[in-house]
Amino acid sequence: MSTTKTKPAPNGAPGANAPQEPANYRINPEVEAKIDSYIKENPKYWNYLQAMPRDRLERTVVLNEVRQIDRQQRMREGIMKRINDDPKLKSAYEILVKDVPEDQREEVMTQMARQKQRTVARSQEQHQTQGHTVGV
Repeated sequence: MSTTKTKPAPNGAPGANAPQEPANYRINPEVEAKIDSYIKENPKYWNYLQAMPRDRLERTVVLNEVRQIDRQQRMREGIMKRINDDPKLKSAYEILVKDVPEDQREEVMTQMARQKQRTVARSQEQHQTQGHTVGV
């Protein structure tokens, strides 16, 4: 998948009146290989996408973005519900974020909770892997 790298307008100008230069796309060989592999494994889906009218394809991309944002919001809400349902946990997080600006505290709390979840999951995964190799 490529990302757009736009060039800033000269002298900080807004760019609306500036001539439009083609966007430069960075290419990540690993991502490109994954895409090529997926296309090779799913030729019917690839043909379906290629046959889509541009407007429909663009709207599909936007829909996927909206779904991702919704998923992230549900995860954030679930994490905050768990924090708010446990007074000790909530108190601990509030102590940690006491110096964070008020409007950013909830986001920082969810970031810390997600990081904690990843760390615990990674540690459990390593523990399970070590436990299985011992018996072999």
